[in-house]
Amino acid sequence: MSQNTQAISESSTLDMYARLKLLQQYRNIAIVGVSADQYRPSHFVAIYMKAEGYNIVLINPRYAGQTILGKKVYASLSEAKAAGETIEIVDVFRKAADTPPIAEEAIKIGAKVLWLQLGIRNDEVGARAREAGLLFVQDRCIKMEHARFFGGLHTVGLNTGVILSRMRL
Repeated sequence: MSQNTQAISESSTLDMYARLKLLQQYRNIAIVGVSADQYRPSHFVAIYMKAEGYNIVLINPRYAGQTILGKKVYASLSEAKAAGETIEIVDVFRKAADTPPIAEEAIKIGAKVLWLQLGIRNDEVGARAREAGLLFVQDRCIKMEHARFFGGLHTVGLNTGVILSRMRL
């Protein structure tokens, strides 16, 4: 990756301080693409964020109407919003090509943040989200970011005692 490409990629997502602030400010997270499989990253993130006191709203048409982690699963963000769910952060576990309609739905329901999980990048979706007034994060894991900022590696995660390659004092 060239330096120019890296600079553009890095600037296409919120910086560390903005990510910290949004995790402090917003407490209602829709997890799009949640899995019932306890070994899938989306399931693990849902467990962690719920354990950390966030309200999770689960979205996956495959499991619509079922219950995962004691929460009803909705087919779409719009269905969850119509059912009275509050959604501030839309955390996406779908491949990059699937994110444009999710972004449009997040805009439509009035979400505040569109967050594409680790390994998912779509700069066009980011531009559209920002144009509509949403904060945008991509290629970052919300659980890992939360654990890094708030020391939650011990909660439903690994207690390595190491954050950012620095030993705990």
